Amino acid sequence: MVRGRYKVVHYLNQFFAQIGGEDKAGIPPQIMEGAVGPGIPLQQALGDEGEIVATVLCGDNYFGENIETAAEAVVELVAPHRPDVFVAGPAFNAGRYGIACGAACTAVRKRLGVPVVTAMYEENPGVELYRREVFVIPAPRSVQGMRETIPKLAGFVRKLGLGQPIGLPQADGYLPRGIRVNAFVERTGAQRAVDMLLAKLKGEAFQTEYAMPTFERIPPSPAIKELSAATIALVTTGGIVPRGNPDRIEAASASKFAAYSIAGTDDLTADAYQTCHGGYDPVYANEDPDRVLPLDAARALERDGTIGRLHNEYYVTVGNATSVANAQKFGKAIAEKLVAAGVDGVILTST
Repeated sequence: MVRGRYKVVHYLNQFFAQIGGEDKAGIPPQIMEGAVGPGIPLQQALGDEGEIVATVLCGDNYFGENIETAAEAVVELVAPHRPDVFVAGPAFNAGRYGIACGAACTAVRKRLGVPVVTAMYEENPGVELYRREVFVIPAPRSVQGMRETIPKLAGFVRKLGLGQPIGLPQADGYLPRGIRVNAFVERTGAQRAVDMLLAKLKGEAFQTEYAMPTFERIPPSPAIKELSAATIALVTTGGIVPRGNPDRIEAASASKFAAYSIAGTDDLTADAYQTCHGGYDPVYANEDPDRVLPLDAARALERDGTIGRLHNEYYVTVGNATSVANAQKFGKAIAEKLVAAGVDGVILTST
């Protein structure tokens, strides 16, 4: 088979494109010829059927702070190569990178009509934002899963490149997109449902045709009866920290939370506070941190007697790509500290 039967353009961040780390996270989109970084094993997996003709790269911070502009720049760089497939990542559980992969794929698909695919961890925020627009191949949390992810990604790129039909998620190995399609089958829905019920009663294996989402149900706390006498605390997952981020809370996949005193403070000023949160535009939060953690508004409620008093500490972490397990651990630990301090209620803010 002749090499280059279908052409592929690959998207990478600055790290995987081997340009640099956080020191290069602000570089705008640019293009390189051929395969780079993870593109090299991807090209090997594609064999002679497909060819990575170019690699587009962009700094994670630049893309996150300029999503529309960056996505448009990616489209302009991709267009002259007239690819048959556009592939991004794998992004694993890197939140900024996952969002960039999803946004780039979406823009290329909509503007150029090119089939697109990426790969990332199921809890990457890019999955939730773009799974309806983009095929997402599931990947492990970290780059250690590169070896097992590349063949899966290459197989899907091949199907797109050869114009083969894409089947159901469980058959072709991509994350469900929440899209229903019509299909003709021999047995009616009622008959299939009875078959599944009988199999379940017999303890036999069966596969549901529509998996229902499962959500943990948390009973709400009782209402605060005397708000004017209550102690209220501020808690945020928006990453508002003192300047310099003294506890080094990670911009994504947070492994910790922190508490900071607000005793005697009525306003979070730009010279004293900042956001350390990745994955959203920090400009407005850094201009006025009260936009994420509303200390000024809470003090006003305290002064006019709407609430009894504001707790002297606020708690903060980062929600960007933070695992459910860590989030549950943080929530429990913070709640225990607040209860021990006699706090009656919490104002919880995100981004």
